Amino acid sequence: MATVDDVKKLAALARIRLGDKELEKFTKEFDAILAYVSQLEKLDLPKGDERVVPPLHNVLREDGEPTPSGTYTEKLASQFPAREGDALVVKQVITHD
Repeated sequence: MATVDDVKKLAALARIRLGDKELEKFTKEFDAILAYVSQLEKLDLPKGDERVVPPLHNVLREDGEPTPSGTYTEKLASQFPAREGDALVVKQVITHD
């Protein structure tokens, strides 16, 4: 059974703050999640040599001649809504509050 201290440690690892009411709520929910996941232990999975291993193959592209630097830069930059010299201006989406 999960304790409030366990949930506090998980919250610290996730870098989130939880109030007292949230700690109680998430402690109960955490137990429910663990109970649900524990159902995996009931699965009858092959063991040892019975495993099915898919064939391995390379999914990466072939190495070749790279596109020369700057080939598409001006075309892409011309489609951008705002520029400051060579820099592209974007809306700030991350704050440090």
